[in-house]
Amino acid sequence: MNATLAIVLGVLGVTIILMVTERLRPDVAALLMAMALALVGVISPQEAFSGFSQSAVIILVGLYVMTQGLARTGVTRYVSLLLQKLSGDSLPSLVLATMVSGAGLSLFMTNVAAAAILMPAVMDIARRARVSPSKLMMPLAFSVNLGGMATLFATSNILASATLVQFGLEPLGLFDFAPTGLPLAAIGIAFMVLIGWRRLPAVSKVGQFDQVEQPNLTEAYALEERLTQVRIDDSSPLIGRTIGDSRIGENLGLNVLAVHPADQSVCLAPGPDRVLAAGDTVLVAGRSDRVQELAEIGARVLESPEWNGDLLSDTTGFVEAIPAPRGGAANRTLKDLRFRERYGLSVVAIWRGGRSRRTDVGDIPLQFGDALLLYGGPDEVDVLRADPDFLVLSEPVVAARTGRGWLAAVIMLLALIAAALNLLSLAQSMMLGGLAMVLVGCLTMEEAYRSIDWRVIFLVAGMLPIGIALSNSGAADWIGQLLVTGLGGFGLRAVLAGLMLLAVVVSQFMPGQVATAVLTPIAIAVATQAGANPYTFAIGVAAGCAMVYVTPLSHAVNMLVAGPGGYRFRDFFRTGLPMAALMYVAAVIIVPLVWPLTL
Repeated sequence: MNATLAIVLGVLGVTIILMVTERLRPDVAALLMAMALALVGVISPQEAFSGFSQSAVIILVGLYVMTQGLARTGVTRYVSLLLQKLSGDSLPSLVLATMVSGAGLSLFMTNVAAAAILMPAVMDIARRARVSPSKLMMPLAFSVNLGGMATLFATSNILASATLVQFGLEPLGLFDFAPTGLPLAAIGIAFMVLIGWRRLPAVSKVGQFDQVEQPNLTEAYALEERLTQVRIDDSSPLIGRTIGDSRIGENLGLNVLAVHPADQSVCLAPGPDRVLAAGDTVLVAGRSDRVQELAEIGARVLESPEWNGDLLSDTTGFVEAIPAPRGGAANRTLKDLRFRERYGLSVVAIWRGGRSRRTDVGDIPLQFGDALLLYGGPDEVDVLRADPDFLVLSEPVVAARTGRGWLAAVIMLLALIAAALNLLSLAQSMMLGGLAMVLVGCLTMEEAYRSIDWRVIFLVAGMLPIGIALSNSGAADWIGQLLVTGLGGFGLRAVLAGLMLLAVVVSQFMPGQVATAVLTPIAIAVATQAGANPYTFAIGVAAGCAMVYVTPLSHAVNMLVAGPGGYRFRDFFRTGLPMAALMYVAAVIIVPLVWPLTL
């Protein structure tokens, strides 16, 4: 082992430790690793930044934007509603419908995006069927990872393809993962439908979801029962005062959801600094006796509403969130947390004990198991989502851009066809598709920027140079030689099985993208030394890195469902370990059947 090789392995080891121990965020650790490798001269400065120009990053950017375009035009909402209609009443049929939908949707978008889109629909199914979300949340998480194994759109698969290019090989095509991924997905779904769901906890800690049946958030929280429009009288003492100074919320426990000035457009989700004027029509949420108290100080209750009370717009809508386990929100009121000032969102209602509370919500100490109905825009939701004290269950339910759904669907279809027929590269197809979504008005450029998960982009761009470093330093060849020496005597299948087992184990404790970026160069080196097919070994490693079922830390989707499902670490271990074992054995058999071990 020479000094350069030792440096590369040392930098890589420190980076992995920082990620696993969560000393640093994975994206920050990856970028620091790329910089460190450049500083010590293992790679050039240009190679350190080359990840940002790789097609893998461009594919992810375009994919994020197109996914958001489908969501903003109501296409994904239609898919969610179709899922509700197709699901039966028995628990196995609910698990089957959830997993088939999750796997199907993840064929065309990133796994996290597919899970985020389907989660509200799955929660609605649990409510309607009166089953615990714990029986459906983990199947949803597993299903999107299963579907991701069959498509190039999974981040790990994109990285595997990009690494092949770095080693001078042709990239993998759009459907090259399907012959191995689809059978594996079918096996995983069958396991969960027949056995897996029985190993899940019977009762979720998030008890508020057990009795609500309505699929619409405002209906679920019975919000319309507490909505009243009032008119600010000409002599009202509220004139010229801001909503915050009026103390409508603090003194009366009412929420101001909208202000409609005379002859002007409606202001939805007004901030506390909004100034009230004579003639303003104000929409408030709360008990009727509190509204009468407001009327006594100069706000006449309107028996006939002045406007239709539509609370959804392109930038404003409802979203549901819960206090996070082990977070700092429990046993504190919204006033204590200064919720409105910190996040810019209005808490319209709190769901607890099977019913909605819509008055004096600011004075109710929060408990784990509460659900909050929030009102605001995507920017404010992003602020809340970044806070570990809360878990946001979905994207804001804003008004869909109806009439453009068919455009979004056609753009996505044309992009896939262009890539499948090699009319354009996949990176070109995804980027042009994303730009087309903006040009035809499916989403704005600001929404396109917000739709991109920049943490994943920087993680991928930071990890790609490790392939160059492992190759330049000879580390990949050295590790490959150890594997070939140790397992080569048992045949190429044994070498492949050993690499895949390493991928499965490593990916349970670090992001799958990181494991793929580290292990794919080694897999290619092993294949080169053993005279094997590098594509077989690259696809085998990618499949192993996708088997992220054993711990909640192994994938962002697992973390996403852990709170709503009320899962503990042991719940993932109890269900995910046999799932991973079955999938590993199946992959060791299927991958060499589809992709020959030798060229």
